[in-house]
Amino acid sequence: MSMCRTHFQKMNQTNDTVIREELIKQLAKDYPNYRIIPELGIWHGTVRIDVAVVNGTLRGFEIKSDRDTLDRLPDQMQAYNAIFDEVTLVVGSRHFVDAFKLVPEWWGIKTAHATADGSVCFNTIRDPKDNPEQDSISIARLLWRHEALEKLENLGKAGGIRSKPREVVYQRLAESQDLKPLKEYVWDVLKSSRQDWRSGVQLA
Repeated sequence: MSMCRTHFQKMNQTNDTVIREELIKQLAKDYPNYRIIPELGIWHGTVRIDVAVVNGTLRGFEIKSDRDTLDRLPDQMQAYNAIFDEVTLVVGSRHFVDAFKLVPEWWGIKTAHATADGSVCFNTIRDPKDNPEQDSISIARLLWRHEALEKLENLGKAGGIRSKPREVVYQRLAESQDLKPLKEYVWDVLKSSRQDWRSGVQLA
């Protein structure tokens, strides 16, 4: 399936900003009841995925335009594989072959390329599959400390850790719930509860 949007592209190359803008527009149509989060920080903000889409499922979209490199992709893959239900790589034509060899078979792949008339086109090469590598502690770390502690209070598991560092809180939460209910809580927080994404509260 091919989707094109009109933008001027110098030398027929894609760039990250234009791809992100058009991808967000398309995702808003594809997932009308989902929350779209540009540059969602994971691992306490040390890694950011270009676009996340969340409702009952957390989907991640990482962009590698023709003007990017693939240098950071292996480290990003490690982070994304620990967290997202599905991941799709949106890649410029320049990097398609190398990126295809790098990413896991369960990742989806879309190409993004600029045409002669200045359009940006997305083509689905492979649909994403369910992630078999998710990690409970990595998912718990998506929460701010007070969000994780609130859940532990509800579970009756907060004893002895209310004044402990956030990593102790996340570890307790990951140990207190199976993966499925933990994800349901975290995804609901990301979609419905959190408003001030750029404040420093998440570091507390």
